[in-house]
Amino acid sequence: MKKHLALILSGFCLCLLASCDKDVVESNAGYPALDPANIDADAGSWAPMVVSSAAAFSLPAPQPTSSAAYQQELQELKELRSSLTEEQKRVINYWKVGSVVRWNEIMRELVAKHNLPPYQNPDNTYPVPSAANPFAYPTFPFSNPPYAARAYAYVSVAQYDALVMAHYFKEKYKRPAPYQVDAAIKPAVPESALAAYPSEDAVIAGASLEMMKLLFPGDVAYLTGMAEEEKNYRLWSGANVRSDIIAGDSLGRWAARMVIQRAKADGMGAAGGNQEVWARLENDCKARGETPWYSLEVPKRPPMLPLFGEVKPLLFDKAEVPALRPGPPPSANSEQMRKELEEVLSYTRNATREQMRIVNFWADGVGTYTPPGHWNAIATESFVKKQYSEVRWARNYALLNAALMDAAILCWNTKYYYYNARPCQLDPRIKTLTGVPNFPAYISGHSTFSGAAATTLGYLIPEKAGEFQKMAQEASNSRLFGGIHYRADCTVGLETGQKVGYYAIARARTDGAD
Repeated sequence: MKKHLALILSGFCLCLLASCDKDVVESNAGYPALDPANIDADAGSWAPMVVSSAAAFSLPAPQPTSSAAYQQELQELKELRSSLTEEQKRVINYWKVGSVVRWNEIMRELVAKHNLPPYQNPDNTYPVPSAANPFAYPTFPFSNPPYAARAYAYVSVAQYDALVMAHYFKEKYKRPAPYQVDAAIKPAVPESALAAYPSEDAVIAGASLEMMKLLFPGDVAYLTGMAEEEKNYRLWSGANVRSDIIAGDSLGRWAARMVIQRAKADGMGAAGGNQEVWARLENDCKARGETPWYSLEVPKRPPMLPLFGEVKPLLFDKAEVPALRPGPPPSANSEQMRKELEEVLSYTRNATREQMRIVNFWADGVGTYTPPGHWNAIATESFVKKQYSEVRWARNYALLNAALMDAAILCWNTKYYYYNARPCQLDPRIKTLTGVPNFPAYISGHSTFSGAAATTLGYLIPEKAGEFQKMAQEASNSRLFGGIHYRADCTVGLETGQKVGYYAIARARTDGAD
């Protein structure tokens, strides 16, 4: 595997990924314990994104706090609290910053772990990762940007829908937290006025585990361990009794299964296409009198997910994709393209220190959490300062990641509709400053992701809207400075991403949370 990794990195010209500038520096070690400024007690009335309604699951009523069964659960909690080990205290300190934020971090780690394109076979063909055999080489998944965007979205949506349902049942049953029933229980986390049944953390653990088992099947043992650790943390901290945990876990898993049904029918299974599809895309481009994109790798690698643009979006109807798709790029033989090529060549030959910093910071290539993950990291650093409730954390991530997934769909639909060549294919003098992605140029993925993310985040945190837009512009410029995109790719990509972001805003205005 070390040999494979070395060859992959060499083949992709990605030595710049080793730069210390490439990742957002996350100060998660210093995150405070979750103590929401607003508990969002009315969240049970918010609109879920996939689940039909908050009442779609039949959660049984809990035992009353006066019952013998509940009193036994309180006694268990006291015993656990009286004999905590150092490891259990570590677990409490890890999870108490918030369940949603921790699972988002776990997601980013797994995306980075699996963001490795397969190395070629001896016959110069490329193997395809298989979900049915995730431990065989190449391991499943290859979490490239489209795959990652979809994965972040579905996990966030499952968490959000499950938490909306949890709040519905909290309000319905109103069973108090154990420390509100018995003053002798001193919790290791901030006390909450929310009802305890079902446990929010158990809901999130159940939903996250079910979704991520589908998305990262080779990591089931690790994910199961983290979910169990999180549920135990609520017991060890004195925040929930065992029946709160069991009910939450069951509810979270059920909500995730509803999202999984949607995911299995969204068209992702056919996104890789086949040789017939690849040949048709190239021939269609030639028929328009244009120069088609081709793989720059040796041997030539099949294009990355050429039919991802046919995946069903989350925020708008699939039938709207052609109408949202931007018009064509400048013709390869046009004066406009000549000017844009000269601009790219100038940047690659005369890159400043600041431009190189920007290229490296936004590279987000092989072995990283991808551009969607980069925007999740940026969002996390901003969200944590707002003291959100768990359900608002989940709602905001769901809006952001739905926008990123749909941006990927629209971007990939555009890329493979036009099949536009990269700058270094039209002008061999251009030597890129970062790895050349294995898919067509127009429109820029970084720009589309960034336009969608900045627009969505600017609505959620309006006082930082200008800052997010500056970040998006810098991310877009990074691809021009690096020599892998023309200006039209970047400008139109940003505009297209913004259109997707407006759909996220439209949903936010009607989901009941504002």
